[in-house]
Amino acid sequence: MLSRTADHLFWMSRYTERAENTARMLDVNYQTSLLPQSAAVAELGWQGLLKISELLPSYQALYGDITPQKVIEFMVKDEDNPSSILSCLKAARENARAVRGTLTTEVWETQNQTWLEAKRLLAQGELERDPSQFFEWVKFRSHLSRGVTVGTMLIDEALHFMRLGTFLERGDNTARLLDVKFHAVESDFFGLANDQDQEYDFYHWSAILRSVSGFEIYRKVYRDVIQPDRVAELLVLRHDMPRALRACMDEVVHNLERVCGSKDCPSCRLAGKLRAELQFTSIDEILANGLHAFLTQFLDRINLIGAEVSREFLIPS
Repeated sequence: MLSRTADHLFWMSRYTERAENTARMLDVNYQTSLLPQSAAVAELGWQGLLKISELLPSYQALYGDITPQKVIEFMVKDEDNPSSILSCLKAARENARAVRGTLTTEVWETQNQTWLEAKRLLAQGELERDPSQFFEWVKFRSHLSRGVTVGTMLIDEALHFMRLGTFLERGDNTARLLDVKFHAVESDFFGLANDQDQEYDFYHWSAILRSVSGFEIYRKVYRDVIQPDRVAELLVLRHDMPRALRACMDEVVHNLERVCGSKDCPSCRLAGKLRAELQFTSIDEILANGLHAFLTQFLDRINLIGAEVSREFLIPS
């Protein structure tokens, strides 16, 4: 396979996954903002969302003060923001168009229709009318894209590069979400919350779980009240939780080995070492050394894996 073809497939999947992740975070923040809470706590939620995407400086340069309407506008419709949902769907569609001959008809039509439908919905004001319904639509289109890909593509290098892009992006997003949300609880929240805000603690952890479709899974696995250490364990170390860091790295290693044909390439060694550490560590050990330090290191290492994949197989950025 040509490096240019692999590059387009890899980034098509990453952008589709990024659009879904952004929709998930926006939806949970929007739903949480409707709950009774102080204005300061509400603003922290939207500020945390911008921090997760590393877009806080860009947002403040354009809009200044943080409001739900402005953040949603920036994260959904602003085509000058490369991480907005519209920008991601456009980039995914353009990457798909560049390798249309490699994709099945169903995969191409799904990507193309998603982009065209997104523009139509936004032009008709669907986002302003019902933000949650629009975010659900974005998630549904991402699910549809993955399902069509797995259900119609030949299981060859093309599919492995697409899956590789999906799980690198998903692991990166889960780590960012955990880092920002746990840091908010440990510092800002308790300094700003009053007695009437204490119930927000439950909704905070519920929101983290719902943003990764993990609320029902948590109840099934732990059958207990929501506890921060168990939330961390579920989203970091569980191999059977689809959006957990361990599960993402399992998929990254699996698809890299299929692409490389062995376990000896540099990217395979980097990914295998990170997966092994997630496999054999415990949540108590991670928390004792500091969750923020662990997640920061994870993000550095998964970005290094992405860069090594680009150097070995794709068009170097």
